[in-house]
Amino acid sequence: MGADTPRAIVIGSLRLQQGLAAPSIAALFSGEGYAPPALTAEERTRIETATLDTAPPEIAGDAPAFVLPDLEAALGGDLIPELRALARRAPLDLRVNALRGPRDTILSALEGYGAAPTSHAPQGLRVPVGADGRGPALHVEAEFLDGWYEIQDEGSQLAALLAGAKPGETVVDLCAGGGGKTLALAAAMGNAGRLIATDGDPRRLAPIHERLRRSGAQAEVRTSRGGKQRADVLADLDGTVDRVLVDAPCTGSGTWRRNPDAKWRLRPGSLATRHAEQAAVLDRAASLVRAGGRVVYVTCSLFPSENDDAVAALLSRRGDFATVPAADLLAGAPASLGDAIRHTTHGVQMTPLRTGTDGFYVAALDRRH
Repeated sequence: MGADTPRAIVIGSLRLQQGLAAPSIAALFSGEGYAPPALTAEERTRIETATLDTAPPEIAGDAPAFVLPDLEAALGGDLIPELRALARRAPLDLRVNALRGPRDTILSALEGYGAAPTSHAPQGLRVPVGADGRGPALHVEAEFLDGWYEIQDEGSQLAALLAGAKPGETVVDLCAGGGGKTLALAAAMGNAGRLIATDGDPRRLAPIHERLRRSGAQAEVRTSRGGKQRADVLADLDGTVDRVLVDAPCTGSGTWRRNPDAKWRLRPGSLATRHAEQAAVLDRAASLVRAGGRVVYVTCSLFPSENDDAVAALLSRRGDFATVPAADLLAGAPASLGDAIRHTTHGVQMTPLRTGTDGFYVAALDRRH
């Protein structure tokens, strides 16, 4: 709009975010009553003809300039289209709880909300949201209260699927938080095996107990105590675990479409803090797995420094680990995901543009001896 005034921003957002054409915008800017003054001739011309094609990338992509080199390393020529996809509203996704029954059962129960199967996740459903970004209150439906589904982005569902947890295994969800992936792991294991959930911040675990009860998922929750002498609640498992899922603390750049304010609160120093945390949880995971066991590293980030670089750093510290080839990592996933996902040096990257999900990175590392 040629300006950064509140009026210009509103008009531009109506055109770009809401997709309104000039006549529709003009009807809103009538000057009548409390409506804003009528559009000027220049404003009308800009609405009809102006584009962001020649704008600087931080403007065209609506992102802080200092993050663009890191993102370009990951996204290449898709940088601006991916950033624009990250600026659109996120969908409302559900994961149907396989412990309760098949997806088709819930699909029929929610068809009044327009629910449809997700593109890739085998237990996923996507429900349309309104123009204001609000979805239906599915958390009050009887099926939700009975544990038939959880609200979970399709990318998060796929990350849990790629972890490859199997019945009978001993699995640790090392950064379990509220338990979304813990529940998905329990369903994948059919409640057959040993599943342990913990988190470095015990406050984040608070919701997991009610979610486990509602879903019927079985998991052992280990909550660490605070203070300087905090005991390691996983010490008895060192060298015995079949699979460790590390949903690492990160900048959350892959979730900007859900948390658009996060990109403007990000500071260069934030990355250094996250890198240290990621190294710490990867080292802890590496000490837990047995010979032949697997560490699955997940972030909701698009930054290579939090993804491939973190994996490469662990490989340099631990010569007894090797990354799992992408073909093996994706072996249990639908073919549609393999066709859409972006391959990186050590793992795979989901993005809103390519996979229609939040931005999730997944890599797997096997302990050789």
